[in-house]
Amino acid sequence: MRFATNPTPNRQGPASQAPAHFEPVYLETWRSGALAEKVARAREELRACRACPRDCGIDRMAGRTAACHTGRHAAVSSAFPHHGEEDCLRGHAGSGTIFFARCNLRCVFCQNWDISQDKTAGREVTASQLAGLMLKLQGMGCHNINFVTPEHVAPQIVEALPEAIEGGLRLPLVYNTSAYDALSSLELMDGLVDIYLPDFKYWDEQKAFAYLRARDYPEVARAAIAEMHRQVGELELDGQGMARRGLLLRHLVMPGALEDTRAILRWVASRLSPRSWVNLMEQYRPDHKAADHPELNRRPRSGEFAEALHIASREGLTRLDRRRAEIFRF
Repeated sequence: MRFATNPTPNRQGPASQAPAHFEPVYLETWRSGALAEKVARAREELRACRACPRDCGIDRMAGRTAACHTGRHAAVSSAFPHHGEEDCLRGHAGSGTIFFARCNLRCVFCQNWDISQDKTAGREVTASQLAGLMLKLQGMGCHNINFVTPEHVAPQIVEALPEAIEGGLRLPLVYNTSAYDALSSLELMDGLVDIYLPDFKYWDEQKAFAYLRARDYPEVARAAIAEMHRQVGELELDGQGMARRGLLLRHLVMPGALEDTRAILRWVASRLSPRSWVNLMEQYRPDHKAADHPELNRRPRSGEFAEALHIASREGLTRLDRRRAEIFRF
């Protein structure tokens, strides 16, 4: 496991990369007393778990596990400044990523399958330890706190936030998700998350069932992303080009799935906004069990990615993510 440091809160004050005038949304929620109410609701949600669309209904507070193989405490596989995220997230000092282990999907092509689909992956952390990781990443100068694969541990994130805030946390929170999220968990996140970073994978139910093992994924993702957009709106950048609030949508271009790309981008432009910030990603490679599905056992052709860009343009999407060419060295 790769951890930035020993997860002990840094009480020396934040070394934040956020500008002095910036205030993350969770501070007002904390001051109003609403965060304490959210913590109580989060713990209750774990008692008959509805934290994700699997609706397992088990008592995770008692340590029981089901679809996500995660009980009372979140499991973390790594926490470090990530320099591979979008430019508006990584900046010059990196995005403070906390990678949660295990997952509520079973993607046959998952490139992190050893983390996401091994039921023993990661190290369990208490709420205090999770708060300590946030503060350590802030102390290292990261631009934000980036929760990766948080769908099944949203209640545990909420539970950790009061201690992190009291310890001096002042960075924007990024909710980096597959979009297989329960609306109840997103309701908990309302007033806490500054930047939503969902990945809309497939539009077609049959493909979702075959490749993600979740037939309802497209319907769930549409509802979840619409709710994220309702909460935070279009992506806003500060004067340094760093994301401060809003929705940034990812879509991994898959081999032979341009119809899904077309449907997803059309929905984004018409249902959300043509000014939605979209990152069309071309880095798919066959991994995990992709070889069992011949149609997935290849990289997308250059023409497929070029067509995805044309589709975005034809649908009127004007804010496509563009990466800087330089390589950061540390």
